[in-house]
Amino acid sequence: MGASLNEIKTKIASTKKTSQITGAMQMVSAAKLQKAESHAKAFQTYAEKVRKITTDLVSSDKEPAKNPMMIKREVKKTGYLVITSDRGLVGGYNSNILKSVMNTIRSRHASESEYTILALGGTGADFFKARNVKVSYVLRGLSDQPTFEEVRAIVTEAVTEYQAGEFDELYVCYNHHVNSLVSDARMEKMLPISFEAKGDQKPSLETFELEPDRETILNQLLPQYAESMIYGSIVDAKTAEHAAGMTAMRTATDNAHSVINDLTIQYNRARQASITQEITEIVAGASAL
Repeated sequence: MGASLNEIKTKIASTKKTSQITGAMQMVSAAKLQKAESHAKAFQTYAEKVRKITTDLVSSDKEPAKNPMMIKREVKKTGYLVITSDRGLVGGYNSNILKSVMNTIRSRHASESEYTILALGGTGADFFKARNVKVSYVLRGLSDQPTFEEVRAIVTEAVTEYQAGEFDELYVCYNHHVNSLVSDARMEKMLPISFEAKGDQKPSLETFELEPDRETILNQLLPQYAESMIYGSIVDAKTAEHAAGMTAMRTATDNAHSVINDLTIQYNRARQASITQEITEIVAGASAL
């Protein structure tokens, strides 16, 4: 019984140390989440302005569909930019989006020649590699609040491959941050670019004279617009990652406290049984004398 008590005490001490670690990681993830939400909010302000200007230019253009970034081609090959984390300890963050991507690939494509994968994040890259799925581009090691310069390579690669005809449409697959407890797996079509025009919304740039001409401006602006929208998805995904990490560590900490409580009860019962047995042995010895 003594060895059993020592084992339980060791387990309690070990679990307490684990709970301290997960508690600290929860606090770190909460701080990162707060910064990421602020970063995402600031980017949304920029994104809304860019979208408004681009929408106005496209809406007031007599032939907007002639721009190669907006022309819908016959889809012979699809590109998927899959955003995951570089590390674990984020709950179901990675599994949700990877499962969604694999289900989509199985349902839409009959062979590997019909799609290509661009992986942002080590978890996704390793996942596809383990399943012999060809990945055309990999980017690892993003910071907690990635700048556009950090992701420029993969964002530019995606737009350049589309312009070169390597694929005919591009989907960005990521987890959208809803709140600290909920994220939503999304697969958004980024290319070709399309705008949902509202019937009551009139272009606000019709009264301006543009230099150079509208078509030249669109040729320069639309690739940058596509890049900014992809970057926005990456920022959103990073925010969801920090939220998932915080939730996972909070759950782990709560589970550790629950285990400690159960072990403490077990320890007290074992100790009580040991004391009772000792008393019984003493009483029996005294009676024998």
